[in-house]
Amino acid sequence: MSSQQLPGGGMSNYSGYTKLCKGLAVVLAGGHIVVQIFPSAVSYLALIPAKTIPFAWNLITAGYVEQSIPGVFISIIGLLFIGKLLEPIWGSREFLKFIFVVNFLTSVCVFVTAISLYYITTQEIYLYMPISGFQGVLSGFLVGIKQIIPDQELSLLKIKAKWLPSIALLLAVVVSFFTTDSAAHLPTVIFGTYIGWIYLRYWQRKSETKLKGDPSDEFSFSTFFPEPLRPVIDPVATIFDRLLCGRRSESSDESRGYTLGGSVLPSSDPIEASRRRERGARALEERLAAESLTAPGMTDETKRDATENV
Repeated sequence: MSSQQLPGGGMSNYSGYTKLCKGLAVVLAGGHIVVQIFPSAVSYLALIPAKTIPFAWNLITAGYVEQSIPGVFISIIGLLFIGKLLEPIWGSREFLKFIFVVNFLTSVCVFVTAISLYYITTQEIYLYMPISGFQGVLSGFLVGIKQIIPDQELSLLKIKAKWLPSIALLLAVVVSFFTTDSAAHLPTVIFGTYIGWIYLRYWQRKSETKLKGDPSDEFSFSTFFPEPLRPVIDPVATIFDRLLCGRRSESSDESRGYTLGGSVLPSSDPIEASRRRERGARALEERLAAESLTAPGMTDETKRDATENV
């Protein structure tokens, strides 16, 4: 099996889903069933900015409620297939933490955006439009794929995995011009992608190095954009980087020996991040090879290797 392909072919790709992903899939299916049987439940579970206070729990529940049949199918399929790739590498605890943080902070950002749009336009639709769905977390998952196996190639589309988040964002923007409810989905995709990147760039703790984040140049914000635009994006991204995480990043860099006199040390984290991606790709290749030989799912040894090597 080629090491330059993401999971996408063979019967083994339809098995070996983790228990956590299966459980979350049940939650997504259950949330859809609830709002179909009891339509009034949308008022309590979806994110409706005018009702978020006092119903603050909808900042969490909104991400697990799909109101449409296509939405629930896309969310479940995306969760199972992408989770099958990411969870063995990150670990179940980190995988669940990523989902919770990205879902919650995406909802907070969407809430603030909706309130801001209301005050700018005075249109009440921004206050009472029910916003829900797992697309924010799915967008964050794509950022995780970009980080772990950026140079893996999709067998069907013949594109590298590092462009998946950018393509998803572009499609969301294009679709927004042809739908009337784009305000209910586009901000979620945008913020899901950005929060996912923020989490992996600055917050995710590496068990093998006891450090946080991935400061490598290959995972910088400008890598989401085509090469000609990066000289324009980099200065802007640097400003936001210093505003949001500058002090923490600088102190972390000093404590870990990230730079010395402006020069990157041989043991710096970018090199470790590159090695981690290499181990991730190697572990993925070994796991997929094992799946092609053993049915229905991964062996315990392969799972252990994928967890330890990445």
